[in-house]
Amino acid sequence: MYVTLKLQIFHSIKPLCGCSHSFISLILFMFKIALVILQAIVTTILMAQHTVTFKVKSLPQYHSSGSDIYIAGSFNGWNPQDAAYRFNKDSNGNYFLNFSLADGRYEYKLTRGGWETVECRQGGVSGENHYLAVESDTTVDVTVEEWKDRFPVKQKESTASKNVRVVDSAFLIPQLNRTRKIWIYLPENYHTSRESFPVLYMQDGQNVFDDTTSFAGEWGVDDYLDSVYQKGIQAIVVAIDNGGAKRMNEYNPYDTKKFGKGEGKAYVDFIVKTLKPFIDKNYRTKKDKSNTTIAGSSMGGLITFYAVLQYPRVFGGAGIFSPSLWVAPKLFDEIKTKAAKLNSRIYFYVGKQEDEEMVQNMLKAVELMNKYSKSKITAVIRDDGQHSEATWRREFPLFYEWLIK
Repeated sequence: MYVTLKLQIFHSIKPLCGCSHSFISLILFMFKIALVILQAIVTTILMAQHTVTFKVKSLPQYHSSGSDIYIAGSFNGWNPQDAAYRFNKDSNGNYFLNFSLADGRYEYKLTRGGWETVECRQGGVSGENHYLAVESDTTVDVTVEEWKDRFPVKQKESTASKNVRVVDSAFLIPQLNRTRKIWIYLPENYHTSRESFPVLYMQDGQNVFDDTTSFAGEWGVDDYLDSVYQKGIQAIVVAIDNGGAKRMNEYNPYDTKKFGKGEGKAYVDFIVKTLKPFIDKNYRTKKDKSNTTIAGSSMGGLITFYAVLQYPRVFGGAGIFSPSLWVAPKLFDEIKTKAAKLNSRIYFYVGKQEDEEMVQNMLKAVELMNKYSKSKITAVIRDDGQHSEATWRREFPLFYEWLIK
């Protein structure tokens, strides 16, 4: 198609050699416009959207007919009450939902507006995410066995190590005029020595140390560091709780129509200008760049990536797990303009069991980083890797041991 268009235009130009220079320039300009239009058409075809229809085929007998049902998944930032992903009802009262998705692999669950009302299996047992591969228009039948809030909440015992404590349950974020729970892990010998230690800052603090506060399982960072203490692997870990309903805003540097105002810059400024100075003042830390690392997954991976680009003199290392780059395509431009100043150790991870777009976006980011940055970069793609805390827990020791080599 491209070749045919090119030949037709140049055949038209040939007999005009005696015409004015301005006329030929006009023809060439029109040729360039035609190529731009053609490129746009090809891009549209490659990024074709498919209609996906979800139909709820079965619900628990006790389900109230007046209850709203939502779908939360990797396509909407796992928002459990996203109005754009609320099911409709047909004339018979059956729930259905239509929306568009590009080719790829997605994960999802149904909720009634919150994670406390998420679908589950019989007896209240949490179920795995549903998986969906989209290659064409698709209809998906969904069965909900039970709703989580039907079952009494079982009191869990904290799984956090004795070396974990809460710095403050309402630490002020002046850049955003709100507060946040901050956790800290101190090495086994912190109180019996005068040593100073490297510091790792982690996102989604609820999931870092304690199963009782986690969304879907903890990373066990404290368990890992306790287990390798005798090997001389020691670090302070500062974990920052996410903002719940504000998570998509705080972890996104850019405004979007879908998720609203991006507060990522202010959030990263908080880590660097407020939290780090506090930690450095009140704990025995190694303050320099080579001993300061940041890590996170999904949206937390996105804001981690942004942080190292914004503050190349602060963070000497980063663990970027399954970054949600689809939310913030502008970050690719940030790489081109800012990565030249970045010379750190960067660990990228994604799993093939996540959707294909996540894999391709990470590979694109890695390619740009290798082109523009002097950083030492490793990129890991696991065939069995899922978008889950269990997967990131398994990967964390590999990341950290690579980091400190």
